Parts: sequence; structure tokens; C-alpha cells
Amino acid sequence: MQSPLANAKHWVFDLDNTLYPPGCNLFYQVDVRMREFIAKHFDIELDEAFKLQKRYFREYGTTLNGLMQVHGMKPEPFLNYVHDIDVSVIEPSPVLDRALAKLPGKKIIYTNGSFDHAERITNRLGIRDHFDNIFDIIAADFRPKPDESAYHSLLSKYHIDPLETVMVEDVAQNLEPAKKLGMATVLIHTGHRWSEDADGVDYVDHRIDDLTVWLSELVEEKSDGIA
Repeated sequence: MQSPLANAKHWVFDLDNTLYPPGCNLFYQVDVRMREFIAKHFDIELDEAFKLQKRYFREYGTTLNGLMQVHGMKPEPFLNYVHDIDVSVIEPSPVLDRALAKLPGKKIIYTNGSFDHAERITNRLGIRDHFDNIFDIIAADFRPKPDESAYHSLLSKYHIDPLETVMVEDVAQNLEPAKKLGMATVLIHTGHRWSEDADGVDYVDHRIDDLTVWLSELVEEKSDGIA
């Protein structure tokens, strides 16, 4: 029986720790700047800002969502500040560039971050031109993954048939709505808890260790039919 990957017309890729190696540790920079922003905004100490940041993350899905709902904060200053990070720690990836060039179908980035953040990272990697669209947290109306309603918005906005779509993620729980909607799902093992908690779940179809290696092998197999 032919794999759903063989007939995929859309490829939905997460951004952070998916398109670049998790060892770059970009989220550490973002995490620190979230804390700084909150401390400055509320004129509180960094340790208090850290507690608030993590509480809102647990209760509202993202720190930003909590700040917006509880305090009515405008999102743009927060997003601009926290994503003003050093992306030079990411090495350009000509191998990933070649693999994406050979991968048939439309390619979309789906991120809980911002459009500008996605652009900076993909430009640094040298792969921006391969993506037809970027569906960011603003496009999702600030409903973070794994909010299923945001996945419906993604499908509707780009006229995507989920049965012809593959979603690639490093956070296991973000694949559950995708699988429920009919997408084929691919989980990248990063060594982080959120990618390792999926043992035995039925919403992960494929488990991989390295996106670049996997895609390179996949496109090479295309001539014989993706398996």
C-alpha cells in the first residue's frame, strides 16, 4: 500500500527546532527576552517576570496569549522585542535547500512565532524561496498550536485538503489535531521532553531524527515512488 507521503500536495512545516537544529538553542534567547520584556513592562524583578511568563504559558498556551487576555497587551511590541535575536548561530543549509527544491507540492510554515521571525530564520538558512506561505500567530488570530480551530483556519486560508497534506513538527501534541483532521504526521525527535512524549500514541505516523537527512532521502526515493 502506497504511503500518504507519495500523494502529498501540501507540506506544512513547523519553524523552530524543526527547520534548524535544536542545538542552535534559539528559544533560550527568546525566553530571556520574554522575561526582560515583562520585567520592563510591569516594572518588576526578573524572577517575578519569569514566574508570570511561565504561568501564562501554562494557563493560556503562550505567554503572549496570557498577556493579551489578562492585561489587554498589544501583541506587536512583544513579538518584535522577543524575536529580536541573534540568528547567526544558525548555519546556512545548502543540503536542506536542495531537498526542498526537489520536494513536490506547496510548502507552508506554520509557527506560533511571528512572520518576521520566520523570514529571518529561513533567509539565514537560505531556504525562504521554497515556501509559498507563512502562517504565523497573527494569521492564527493568536490561537497557538495545538488549538484545533487554528488548524481549520490554516486549511481554509490556503484551500488545503488535509488528506493530501503532511505536517512536520518537533512538538508531539501539535500533531494530534493535524492527524485528527486527516494529515500525515511526522515528528522530529529533538531530545526535548515535548518531542519524546509521543511513544505509543496513534497520531504520529513517522518519527525522524533529522529533517535534512530525512527529506534528502525522501526526494531521492521519489523516482521510485515515495515509500
